[in-house]
Amino acid sequence: MTPGAVPAGPRWLAAAALAGGASVAGFGDWNLFPLPLLALGLLFFAWARTSAPRAAAGLGLAFGAGLFLVGVSWVYVSLHDFGMMPAPLAATATLLFCLYLALFPAAVGYLQARFPVALPLRLMLLMPALWTLAEWVRSWLFTGFPWLVFGYSQADGPLAGFAPILGVLGVSFLAAVTAGSLATLAHGGARRPRAVAAAVLVALGASGWALRGIEWTAPVGEPLAVSLVQGNIPQELKFVDGRYESTLETYARLVEGSIGRLIILPEIAIPRFLHEVDPDYIARLKRRAVARDGDLLLGVPVLEAERRYYNAVVSLGTSPTQGYAKSHLVPFGEFVPPGFGWIVAVLKVPLSDFSRGSDGQRSLRLAGQRVALNVCYEDAFGPEIIRQLPEATLLANVSNVAWFGDSLAPAQHLRIARMRSIETGRPMLRATNTGVTAVVDPRGAVVARLPSFSAGVLEASVQGYEGITPYVRAGNVPAVAAALIVAAAAAGFARRRPKNPNRDGDLRPLPERGRGRDQRVGSAARAGLPPPGRWPWSGKT
Repeated sequence: MTPGAVPAGPRWLAAAALAGGASVAGFGDWNLFPLPLLALGLLFFAWARTSAPRAAAGLGLAFGAGLFLVGVSWVYVSLHDFGMMPAPLAATATLLFCLYLALFPAAVGYLQARFPVALPLRLMLLMPALWTLAEWVRSWLFTGFPWLVFGYSQADGPLAGFAPILGVLGVSFLAAVTAGSLATLAHGGARRPRAVAAAVLVALGASGWALRGIEWTAPVGEPLAVSLVQGNIPQELKFVDGRYESTLETYARLVEGSIGRLIILPEIAIPRFLHEVDPDYIARLKRRAVARDGDLLLGVPVLEAERRYYNAVVSLGTSPTQGYAKSHLVPFGEFVPPGFGWIVAVLKVPLSDFSRGSDGQRSLRLAGQRVALNVCYEDAFGPEIIRQLPEATLLANVSNVAWFGDSLAPAQHLRIARMRSIETGRPMLRATNTGVTAVVDPRGAVVARLPSFSAGVLEASVQGYEGITPYVRAGNVPAVAAALIVAAAAAGFARRRPKNPNRDGDLRPLPERGRGRDQRVGSAARAGLPPPGRWPWSGKT
């Protein structure tokens, strides 16, 4: 392939899609953090060899399609298997959703090709900055979907050391810088850019491992015995008539067999409004918590007024009754956006139009600790989790991922929870219906977990932590600001650059049509560049 060629033919598009799909393996239970870096490096390498913005956008779209069609394929499971949407419609909806998500890598490809910045700077700064900004926009546009943000794939690698400082978006930025450095080495060319790329890789790896050794927070109080309850109630049976009493008995039996001072049940463990639950049953659960001089957290919908109800968690036990209402709701699953009421007739989803809880909710005082609660995929939004810090000593997530069956979603969700622990320096307690119920320590390590799709209680001893990490103090501001500065600098530089790319150091040769060889050689010499046929990657000297 000659310099300036456009690798956007079927083979390169297929390679980009395969790379995107393969990178999903870095977001599961496997310790494969180098794989997403290599996959993104391949995309950056292809972009570096692509001169046309539309061709670069096509490569980004192919990469994104592979990434999201594999990584969020569980959307189909939710829509069809449990939402009762007809298979063709569910498949179409899943495809359109994944293609929408793929537009973000496509936009990065298009924009980076529009800026005539020197190639090493494009690979190691501009592409990473635009990639980070695209992930940031994706995290809030249309309520946001920050799933498969590349920083999550690095929870087991050295770059995780930067998470308490820069958060997952900052880790994404550095992961993209790493990918750009790998692409620079693979591209060849002048010795200096390759030396810089190698130095960047060494510096990021060494500093990341060093940062992982820093204790950003400190233990506070005595260790707390916790019991995380996993009911394993099949989603397809949860709201079926005649199963309600069986569900109540399952949770009562598991609670009464637990030994923790803090007992946590999953999201909507009781599939009825709180005021409809038998008061004797509530008293039964409360007695168990009081007997341990502790508290119990119960996931249950709460009706506040006519047509206004919440996906809530309420406490029972020795502490005064407290509650938390989910504030970041899932579009179409938990609330109906304006103009989309018709979709309720297609999706058979009970309790599909919750009201939002307040953004100003604080941590709960329970069993001698301050617990920052979040419900289901709320923990994917780091800036929302830190609202309850630094007062909280523990993080707790209650989820019902049974909606997605035996798919990639539970393992991906656990990885997200691990990143929240690293960012905040707090343990994360996860109580789920079908898995993954787990305890995560402040360094993001899973110290205990239950097998998925089994009923049981995870008993563990957890230490509360106090203190504040740089990320808790500043949130995503430093990472987003750095990415914006780099992108703005590239845009400003591009406006001032002359149109002749060879005059300012671009590594692409001028078109040769209509020019004699002597004229071409003379032009190259005046620009201080090698003559045609003498480029470093041509193999000629």
